[in-house]
Order: sequence, then C-alpha cells, then structure tokens
Amino acid sequence: MGGAVLPVSVVGCPDTFKKRVSKNTFFVLVRVVDELCLVELTEDILKQLMELVFRLVCNGELSLARVLRKNILDKVEQKKQLRYTNSLKPLAARGVSARPGTLHDFRSHEIADQLTLLDAELFYKIEIPEVLLWAKEQNEEKSPNLTQFTEHFNNMSYWVRSLIIQQEKAQDREKLLLKFIKIMKHLRKLNNFNSYLAILSALDSAPIRRLEWQKQTSEGLEEYCTLIDSSSSFRAYRAALAEVEPPCIPYLGLILQDLTFVHLGNPDLIDGKVNFSKRWQQFNILDSMRRFQQVHYELKRNDDIVCFFNDFSDHLAEEALWELSLKIKPRNITRRRTEREEKT
Repeated sequence: MGGAVLPVSVVGCPDTFKKRVSKNTFFVLVRVVDELCLVELTEDILKQLMELVFRLVCNGELSLARVLRKNILDKVEQKKQLRYTNSLKPLAARGVSARPGTLHDFRSHEIADQLTLLDAELFYKIEIPEVLLWAKEQNEEKSPNLTQFTEHFNNMSYWVRSLIIQQEKAQDREKLLLKFIKIMKHLRKLNNFNSYLAILSALDSAPIRRLEWQKQTSEGLEEYCTLIDSSSSFRAYRAALAEVEPPCIPYLGLILQDLTFVHLGNPDLIDGKVNFSKRWQQFNILDSMRRFQQVHYELKRNDDIVCFFNDFSDHLAEEALWELSLKIKPRNITRRRTEREEKT
C-alpha cells in the first residue's frame, strides 16, 4: 500500500484545493445572505458583512467582493423600501373616500377576484423566517409583513360583519349574507382560503349568528362551517388544502398554530445536539406555504371594487356590533319579528 499514489491535484496543488474550498464556502455565504429575512439583517450582521467585503478587496478578490457587495446592497434597498411602504397610511387615512354604492353593484365572482388580488399582494411579501419567528416570539416588529397580512384578515372580517348588521331590514341582511355566501363559493374555486375564512368567521360570529335567518340560509351556512371545524384538528380544511394545485392562498392562522405547537412541544437541542426532528416538522409545515408563494395569480385589478373596499377600514368595533345585534334582537326574544314590526 506504500506505493499508492494520490491524485496530482491534491498532492501537487494544495493551495489550489484550498482556494476551491474557500470559493465554494464563499458562495454558500452569498446564498445565506440572499435568503436572509429582512428583519434578520441587523446592524451587527451588516457591519460584519461589509468588513468581509473590505478584506476581499484588500486581498485582490475584486469579483467576489463585487458579488457580495451587490447582495448586501440589494437587501438594504429592500429594507428601505419596506420601511417606506409601511409608513404609508391606508387610503381612508389619506382622505380618499370610499366609492359610493353597495356590494350588490358588483358580481360575486368580480368581488372574489379583487379580494384574492389584495390578499395575494400581501401574501407574496411574507418571508418564511417571519412566520417561524412569530411562532417563537409573537413580535410584530420582527414579522412586519405577516402582521400586515393578519390585520388585513381581521379588518376584512369585521367589515363583512359591519355591512350585514348595519342593514335595518331583515330581508336586506338576509340578501347581503347570501351575497357573501356566493362570494365564498368563488373564493373556494380560486383556492383563496384566506378571504374565504375571513368571511366565514364573520358570518359565523356571535353577533351575526344569533340573529333570525331563514332555515335554508342557516343550513347552507352550516355546510361551509364544516371546513373550519376545529374539533377534528381542522381535518376537512387540511384535506382540501392537500388536494389543491397552486395558485393558492392558505389560511395562515393554522400554519402559525401548528408551528407554535411544534415549538412548544419539542426542545431545540437533545443532549446538546440540534433536534433535527423538530426542524423537519417545521420544514414540512412551511414547505406548502413556500410552494404556494411561487405560483402567482393572473387577475386584473378593478379600481371601482378596490375603492369600494376602502382598505376595509370602515367597520365597527366588537362592542358596537353587539350593541346593534341586541337592538335588532334583544335577549330572551325567540319569536321571529315580522317585516311590519320592524318598520314600526
């Protein structure tokens, strides 16, 4: 065995081998920087990266320094753009009035398209590390895009509740509720589970649900509610999501819930070593979201409908919703009021 000969490339050129390893390591670093979430790009990390760029220039590695510097500057520009976008006030706060009219002015499928378009604009901005960080820390500053998406969901849901409950006549409330059910049908076809569940949570909210509805309407709504039945760990929703082909906007509330359970129920380290089982569970939860973000919708913006939405800013608070609900149907009143009684 003493006569065995090692490859010339290893024996004769150790410096060349080291340079190749160093260059491969460098491009791994470039990829890591490229995948950095904007909230992870702290001043300390930025300082260390710029010091590395300086050392590369001093060592004559100008091409490598240029690649890393461009990556860093791109990230810094993205961070500036994010701050600028978040500083902009919503349309309502800028004095832009909502479009006059009612929801019945538009077709259900057109409304579903615009809801999906607005959801998609926010969904594609969310960075995967933001979601992982939220499950650990629930820090709005570290998950700005996720926070914006969640607020959008809540505002939409309260907007739907407010539109329905502010109708004075029972037949108008019924008509509007049925309109939202039609919109939900189209949202389901678009695989937009976010707006679908925002509307469903509104229609199934206590101030709305307790009111008097036609039997056919109530039964129809119950069918939709099976999708978010939490008693079986959202089995129906999970099954529906598993069969979906993108584009799709999932319900992020369940993703955050699953990640939180995994985080709280599993240690990061086992005997001082990384718990790869926990990391694998987290990856599987986030992988579907990553897949859905890669395929975009091809929908055309309708400014009339978007202006009618008015950022969903025109909605009542929970207390006001309950006040109107009790005014329509006081407690301990089980008899259905007639249209004539309502007018008086």
